[in-house]
Amino acid sequence: MNIGVYACGILVIPFVLIGLLFALLKEKAAVLVSGFNSLPKKEQTLYDRARISQDVRNQCFAWSAVMLTGALLSCFTAYMAIPAFIIWLSLLFKDIRLDARKAFEKYLLK
Repeated sequence: MNIGVYACGILVIPFVLIGLLFALLKEKAAVLVSGFNSLPKKEQTLYDRARISQDVRNQCFAWSAVMLTGALLSCFTAYMAIPAFIIWLSLLFKDIRLDARKAFEKYLLK
């Protein structure tokens, strides 16, 4: 085993656990999302909590799939962990917003 297997493999566990948490708690887990929990309670009711939880769940499962693939491919060569981390970072930074209202505007109830 090499360090690429361990580096990617270790991250699979928390991503799957967080994904399962959001899958089990459904819309109740929306309060665990950073930025959403800082919005006033009255404003939180304007957003679709179920979709927020579903999107976070899907993100975590996608991240775990990327890392699991990286871990499996790293069994052959340690350098396969590098593309896995690059893909994961690009997926991570794609959805980061500094303004909470902008981050959740696609979840507004109509």
